[in-house]
Amino acid sequence: MNTVYALLVGIDDYAAHHGRSLRGCLNDVAAVEDWLRGRVGDRLRLRVLRDGEATASAIADGITRHLGRSRAGDSALFWFSGHGTRFPAERPEDARREPTGWYQALACADGPLVDRRLGALLDSVAAGGGHPVAVLDCCYSGGGTREGGRVARFLPPASDRPPARDLVPTTEQGTPGRPRHVLLAASRLDQLALEDTVGGRTHGLFTRALLGVLGSGADRNASCREVLAAAHARVRIATEAQHPVLHPLEPGGPADRPFLGPAPAEPPAPHLLRSGRDGWEVDCGAVHGLRPGALPGTPAGIEFTAAGPSRGGTVRAAEIRRDHTLVLPDGWSPDPERTYPVTLSALELPPATVTLEAAGPGPTGLLEEALRTAGPGGGPSPLLRRPTPGERTAGPLRLRVLATAGRAEILGRDGGALVAPLPLRGPADARRVVSCLTHLARWHQIRELENPTALLGSPVRVDVVPEGGEEPRPGDGARELVCAYTRTPTGWRAPRVSIRLHNRSRRTLWCALLNLTDSYRSHSVLFPGDFIGPGRTGHALDGDPVQLSLPPGRRPEPGAAVRDWLKLIVAEGELNTVPFHLDAWDPSTGAHRAAQGPGADGVLRLTPPRRAERDLGPATGGAGPGDWTTYTLSLRTVVP
Repeated sequence: MNTVYALLVGIDDYAAHHGRSLRGCLNDVAAVEDWLRGRVGDRLRLRVLRDGEATASAIADGITRHLGRSRAGDSALFWFSGHGTRFPAERPEDARREPTGWYQALACADGPLVDRRLGALLDSVAAGGGHPVAVLDCCYSGGGTREGGRVARFLPPASDRPPARDLVPTTEQGTPGRPRHVLLAASRLDQLALEDTVGGRTHGLFTRALLGVLGSGADRNASCREVLAAAHARVRIATEAQHPVLHPLEPGGPADRPFLGPAPAEPPAPHLLRSGRDGWEVDCGAVHGLRPGALPGTPAGIEFTAAGPSRGGTVRAAEIRRDHTLVLPDGWSPDPERTYPVTLSALELPPATVTLEAAGPGPTGLLEEALRTAGPGGGPSPLLRRPTPGERTAGPLRLRVLATAGRAEILGRDGGALVAPLPLRGPADARRVVSCLTHLARWHQIRELENPTALLGSPVRVDVVPEGGEEPRPGDGARELVCAYTRTPTGWRAPRVSIRLHNRSRRTLWCALLNLTDSYRSHSVLFPGDFIGPGRTGHALDGDPVQLSLPPGRRPEPGAAVRDWLKLIVAEGELNTVPFHLDAWDPSTGAHRAAQGPGADGVLRLTPPRRAERDLGPATGGAGPGDWTTYTLSLRTVVP
């Protein structure tokens, strides 16, 4: 059994900061301690800091010396209940890491503990082998005001705040921007984290909701993602003014490990079903590409398959909203105290049109059968369609499969091969071919995603600047930029660029930058999702150079080239980026995917990409993703 190291911090007394004192933080840590002792027993190693004990140095020491004792298989829990605060990022070099112009921090007994330092400390715990989970019941957005008797956990910065050079660490653990810990935060970056009194006892809304989930026993097999989703639903039932969030969001990463416990054996599902304010909902919506359709019995043309601890079932979409979808259980009753991993099982997006051609006695019958049974329940995949006799095969994506003796070629509209030829000797090979077709359809749906009703225009500009050179501009209507290798005395040198996102609007906007490769991968390593302040600039990879190069195994020879598409997503509020991740097409695993039923979860079943993600972010205005828009820039890297 694993050992659980816990550091609990609660601060009610903020009189020394001339700020509003709180009433529920000490109650929070006492309740968490009670839950831990009942849940973990003699495997618990506990340290508690209350009020004046909770200095910035004591918290840092507790993370390093106490939580840092955790090793592989152990859990390390950091729980903070108190005020949050923020400071302006005043130095020019700070703009690379803080595109909103603000640092966020925990308000400790003697001053701030900045988010980046906190993240580095927690990542150092992960480097030792432990599984660090941070729960922060405080807020990082403006105004310590009362709302209906509820108190916001925000402390305005004091005039005697430490200078900016003391706010950030001089070094960071591991690769900058890639968190190895899990953060469960009480609210979005544009919202207050509230506490209130129920039954004569004051607690943070988030702590009460989270302990309600944990106390039900749902955490024993549930991931941090599932625990947070259930707590999110409880908070939103209490108030629409607070929206808990999870970092990092990547599927298969630390967020998909149990809240307390060893790593899970099964890969995570990209979406969750939960009981929300307006009924059952799945945490993806129109911003992820869902659109109303006309499948029989499904008002929105979408079905999700849910897995539960004993049994699951199907839920049918009733109403697609911007960042979630209201659903109706079909013939089963989910437990409202739990969250369920779900996969998209039917999706009526514009499907890829597939035509089958045979050169000679090609085995198209194998492909016909594989296409008929490629979807959920042994039916056709919603991502692929065969044209009817005499139909003109127009549409966003047309795929041709040329079947010859022993192999199949997948061709695009222009007749060019999209992937290397695949073997076609039997049913397993045919399923692999159809799995490839499904993967290509998913990738193109991400690349072509757009919001036809967007009113944002083009508020954010993408600048790609060669190292030591001038800023290039898109040269034609295709908006393709060309970056070339250079010859050196020791060989070819790949081009390096910096990529910047400049917010030209007068409001703070959330941005994510996807990289879609010609190996049919989609990831958000460059800029995984953050707010950028008005007139400010976000830097891909925190300002580090981005190297554009041929894939491994492809030699840099004159005439060689590779293409990337940079897809910028801009929204008024943050959104879930998990559905935009897609692994590269790998024919060696295609048969396995086909055996599971390609398209069984709709558009996306993803593997974890490398990510660069902040722990916390700036205060913003507006809740939910709101209006959103996209922009796609094509990059071609060539060897001249």
